[in-house]
Amino acid sequence: MKSLENQIIDLQSSLAHLEITVEDLNKVISNQDKQLQDMQRQIQLMYNHLLSNGDSGIAAFDLLADKPPHY
Repeated sequence: MKSLENQIIDLQSSLAHLEITVEDLNKVISNQDKQLQDMQRQIQLMYNHLLSNGDSGIAAFDLLADKPPHY
């Protein structure tokens, strides 16, 4: 059986590893949050651009007229 001192050392070691893991995960989450915010701004800019151009920016899809040549 381990002595109390060895058990405390093991707990401290485990805690240190957990703290490092939490810090690493926090960095990943922070980076992902920044990326999501950037993408949301880009989508909003594209949406505003499409709205400001009206219907002239995107042509309607016609299934019969847009057949690929191999059909």
